[in-house]
Amino acid sequence: MSGSTRERLLRATLRVLAEEGIAKASARTIASAADANPALVFYHFGSVDELLAAACRYGAEQRVVAHRRLLREVGSFSELVTAARHIHETERQEGSVAQLGQLLAGVRSHPELAAATAEGLQLWVVEIEAVLHRLLGRTPLAGAVDVPGLARAVSASFVGLELYEGADPDAAAQAFDALESLAGVLAVLEELGPLETRLLRRRLPRT
Repeated sequence: MSGSTRERLLRATLRVLAEEGIAKASARTIASAADANPALVFYHFGSVDELLAAACRYGAEQRVVAHRRLLREVGSFSELVTAARHIHETERQEGSVAQLGQLLAGVRSHPELAAATAEGLQLWVVEIEAVLHRLLGRTPLAGAVDVPGLARAVSASFVGLELYEGADPDAAAQAFDALESLAGVLAVLEELGPLETRLLRRRLPRT
């Protein structure tokens, strides 16, 4: 029962963040959403801030697990963009975009959220880095790109697009279209012959 109550509080916290915002994320509001006694917030987590941080980590873990298989099946840059579109739409419908926006907005007033949010984003970085290593390893760009840094840049861009869509959906769609065009350019690199690949690699700086 203890584990079940803890998980209910975590799920309720994410729901409150998405539907009411971080300003309304009090022990009483969260406990009500979880159909639990407010005292259980402090029993299981110590404070509301610690509950928010735990919910941030919990939510990220759940969402990464939900998309891990899709990302691991990506076999080309165009498939990566298609996967990103699917993840973007799914996360929007699940309310994860709203949750993330509230968590980022609450970093200053809830310092514990900074580390927890960074840990949650790092889970995505790890998955994306694995995909990029796999895809870039088949192109002349292998060894010429800082893959861990690129994975962080892609993750940061994705977060930006998630939040951007709320203000300007058309611009967010245009950004995805641009990424799709870039994927087409990168796909050409996979089709280069051995001679062209060697020549291109000689001209590229190595990391």
